[in-house]
Amino acid sequence: MSENKDPHVAKFVYDFTEGNRDLKDLLGGKGANLAEMTNLGLPVPPGFTITTEACKVYLDSGEEPAALRDEVSGHLDALEQAMGKKLGQPDNPLLVSVRSGAKFSMPGMMDTVLNIGLSDASVQGLAQQAGDERFAWDSYRRLIQMFGKTVLDVDGELFEEALEAAKAAKKVTVDTDLGAAELKKLVARFKKIVKSQAGRDFPQDPREQMDLAIKAVFDSWNGDRARLYRRQERIPHDLGTAVNICSMVFGNLGPDSGTGVAFTRDPASGQQGVYGDYLQNAQGEDVVAGIRNTVALAELEQIDKQSYDRLMQIMETLENHYKDLCDIEFTIERGQLWMLQTRVGKRTAAAAFRIATQLVDQGLIDEAEALQRVNGAQLAQLMFPRFDDTAQVEKIARGLAASPGAAVGKAVFDSYTAIKWSRSGERVILIRRETNPDDLDGMIAAEGILTSRGGKTSHAAVVARGMGKTCVCGAEELEVDTKRRRLTAPGGVVVEEGDLVSIDGSSGKVYLGEVPVVPSPVVEYFEGRMHAGADDADELVAAVHRIMAYADRVRRLRVRANADNAEDALRARRFGAQGIGLCRTEHMFLGERREHVERLILADSDSEREDALKSLLPVQKRDFVELFEAMDGLPVTVRLLDPPLHEFLPDITELSVRVALAESRKEPHENELRLLQAVHRLHEQNPMLGLRGVRLGLVIPGLFTMQVRAIAEAAAERLAGGGDPRAEVMIPLVGTVQELELVRDEAEQVIAEVQAAADVELKLALGTMIELPRAALTAGQIAEAAEFFSFGTNDLTQTVWGFSRDDVEASFFTAYLEKGIFGVSPFETIDKDGVGKLVRDAAEAGRATRPDLKLGICGEHGGDPESVHFFHEVGLDYVSCSPFRIPVARLEAGRAAAASHGSDSR
Repeated sequence: MSENKDPHVAKFVYDFTEGNRDLKDLLGGKGANLAEMTNLGLPVPPGFTITTEACKVYLDSGEEPAALRDEVSGHLDALEQAMGKKLGQPDNPLLVSVRSGAKFSMPGMMDTVLNIGLSDASVQGLAQQAGDERFAWDSYRRLIQMFGKTVLDVDGELFEEALEAAKAAKKVTVDTDLGAAELKKLVARFKKIVKSQAGRDFPQDPREQMDLAIKAVFDSWNGDRARLYRRQERIPHDLGTAVNICSMVFGNLGPDSGTGVAFTRDPASGQQGVYGDYLQNAQGEDVVAGIRNTVALAELEQIDKQSYDRLMQIMETLENHYKDLCDIEFTIERGQLWMLQTRVGKRTAAAAFRIATQLVDQGLIDEAEALQRVNGAQLAQLMFPRFDDTAQVEKIARGLAASPGAAVGKAVFDSYTAIKWSRSGERVILIRRETNPDDLDGMIAAEGILTSRGGKTSHAAVVARGMGKTCVCGAEELEVDTKRRRLTAPGGVVVEEGDLVSIDGSSGKVYLGEVPVVPSPVVEYFEGRMHAGADDADELVAAVHRIMAYADRVRRLRVRANADNAEDALRARRFGAQGIGLCRTEHMFLGERREHVERLILADSDSEREDALKSLLPVQKRDFVELFEAMDGLPVTVRLLDPPLHEFLPDITELSVRVALAESRKEPHENELRLLQAVHRLHEQNPMLGLRGVRLGLVIPGLFTMQVRAIAEAAAERLAGGGDPRAEVMIPLVGTVQELELVRDEAEQVIAEVQAAADVELKLALGTMIELPRAALTAGQIAEAAEFFSFGTNDLTQTVWGFSRDDVEASFFTAYLEKGIFGVSPFETIDKDGVGKLVRDAAEAGRATRPDLKLGICGEHGGDPESVHFFHEVGLDYVSCSPFRIPVARLEAGRAAAASHGSDSR
C-alpha cells in the first residue's frame, strides 16, 4: 500500500507494513508497535490501522471522514487477498478483531470487539475450516456478547447471567466444559437478549459489524471510564484513539491453543526472569478479565516447548530493541505463535528504579536515560510506610503481589460504596471477584484493591500498577460474595462490609484488622540510616541512591526546605535540603507564646507595646539561633509575620460567652473584656485580603523591626561562635515598591545598629515574596528594592483565580475536575497559562532591573513534579518545599535539567 503523493490529501489508514513505533501520535501505541514488530519480522497477524486523525474528525463532526470507507475497503481487499479468505464468507470466512489503541496505554478503558465477521451463515464455514464445531459456536457467542455490550450498549450482566445459567444447567463451572449443542442454544439466547435490549437484531452483514465496531471504538474515547482514567493519569483529552483491524488468530481451538500476557521482567519487582500468565483454550480477553485463573507463564514450557522457546527469543529481541521492560500479548493457534501487541510495560515504583539501573549496567541505556525512566511520583510512593513484619497479625489469605504498598481500610464490595465512604473520610479496600473497567472510579477512591481471581496481568493488576495503588490479585482461598457483601476465608473467617482489612501488595498477604506500619527503607536511606533488612530492599535503596546521585550532579535548580524550627531543618538537611526557602515566623508565636502576642494587641500605649515587643525579642532570637545552627553554611529565608493578628486571638463566640458568664456571676473580667474589644476591633470580613503581611508591619510600629533585630542578633551570635549564618529577610504580601522601601529602610537601620554593637559584618539579604498579581505585574519596580524574589504560589493562585483555598476545594473543585474544567487542581500543579505566566513575566522583569536577582519558589508547588519542570524552564534558582518532598524535588530538578539538555543537543 503506497503513501498518498499529494501532501494535502489526508491518509487515514495504514497497513501494518507501513508504520513504525515513532508514529504513536498518528497510529496510537498499539498500531505503532504492531507495525514495529512487523518490521522486525516477528509473527504478527496481517492487518491495518485507522489513524487518530480519523477519530478526531469523527469526534469533532459526528461523521467519519468522507474518504475513510473507501480507504478501509481498499485495505480490507488487500488483507483478504493476503489471507486467501473473505470477511464473513460462508464457506471460508475471514474474521477480524477491532481494537482501540491510543497514544498512551489506557488498559481496558476503551472498546475491543473480537471475531467480527461471524454470522448465522459463516459460523458453519468456520467450523469446517477449523474442524471444530464447538470452537466456532464459542467464537460466535463471544462476538454477540462483546458486540452487544460494546456496540449496542446492552447490559453485560444479562449475557453473564445467561452464560452462568447454561453452565448450571449442564452442572459445570467453567465455560470450556460447554459443548457445541449448549453453545448453539446460548447463541440463540444471546441474540434474543440483543433483540429485546437493543431493539434490533444482531447484524448478520459482516461489513456492518466492522463499521459499527469502528464507530464504537471512536465513541469509547469519550466514554465515562476513559475520561476518568485520562484525568487520573493526566492524559490530554484531544488525542483521539486509533483503531486496529487485525486478522483473527484463535487461542480457543483446544488444548494446543491458548493466549497469554508476558513481561520481559517482573513489573512488580523489576527482577529478570519469566513473568506472565497463560491460559489454554482461551481468547485474550479471558486473561485480562481475570474470569478464569491462569497458569504461570513458565508452565508453557511443559505445555508447548516449541512455542515457549520461540516466545523467549522474541521477548529478548523486543527488550533489546525497545531497551526497556516490554509487556507482550500473544496467542498460540494450534502450535503457531502469534504476537498481538507489545508496549513498554507499566511497572511499580520499585521496579522502575531497579529496571533503570539494571539497563544501565547492561549497557542498553545511559544514566541520563535512566533518570528519565523514573519520576517523582514513583519516588514518593517508595517513601510510604510498609507493614511491620514483627507485629502480631492474623493472616487470612495470600494472593499474587500485583502492585506493592501497605494498604489498610474498611472492606467494601462495590465501587459505589467505595466512593461514598471515601468521600466521607473513610479508608476503604475494594474487594471484588475480579475488577472490570467499570470499577475504575471505585479503584481510584480505594486505598487498595483485593480480588479473588486474576493474575498479575488482570485488569485490576495492570490498572493498579499504573495508578500506584496497592493491589493483591488471585487470592483464590477467599470466597467473595458481592451480593451478601462479605468474604469468607479459610478456617471460617468471615469479613463483613465495614470490617478492617490490611493488604500487602509486596507479598500478596491479606490480614484481618489493621496492621501497624514502619518507615520505608527509602526514607531510612534519606535520613542516613541504611536499611539492614531483606536483600531486595537493599537493592532498591542502591538503585535509588544511584539515580539520585546522578540527578544531583546534573540539576541546575537548588532545593530548599519549608521549615520553621531546628528539628524540621535538621531533617530537611538529611533529606538533601540546600537551605531553608521559607521559615514562617508566625508558627513561632503559637502555644505558650500567645500571651506575648495578646500583650502586643492589648497595648494601650507606646510603652506597653514596646514592653510586649521586648518580651518577644529574646524568644524570637533563640529560635533563629537554633535555626541558623541547624542550617549552618546554608541560606535561611525568614519571612516576617504574615497572617492577620486575629488568628492569634480566641474565638469571638467563645470569648463573648466567657465575658457574659463572668458578668452574670459578677466575677472580675477586665482582661477578657479588653481582649473581646480587641477581637471586635480586628475582625475582618475577608482576613486573607486584610491586615496581614507588610501591612501589619507598617500599621504596628516596631513589629517588623523587632523581628529583624532578632534575626540580626542571632546571626551575630552565631558568627561570634564560629558559625556561618546566611540569613535572608523576606517581607510578605508586598503590592507596591513603596511598601518594601519603607520596611527596608527600617531593617537596614536595625542591622547597622546590631553590626556596630557586636562589631561584626552581617550579610543579610533583603527581599520580598511575590504573591499578589500587582507585585508580579510591577516586578521591575519592586526589584529596585529587593535582592531576591520568592514566589508564594499558594496566595498567588488564590488571588489570580479569585479562589479561597479553604472553601473551594471542598465546595466545587470535585465538580470542576469531573467536568474537565481542571485537569488537576491549580493548588496542586501550577496553572502555567495564568499563574505561571505571571511568574515568568515577573522573573524576566525583575532580572531586567537587577540581573543578579535571586529567584525562588516557596509555595506547595515547589514539591510538585510537573511544577518543578516549569520552574526550571522559567529559570528560577531554587524551589522550596516540605522536608518530606525534598527528594522528589531533587529528582525532578535533575530530570528537568537532563530533559532540557537532551532537547538542546537535538
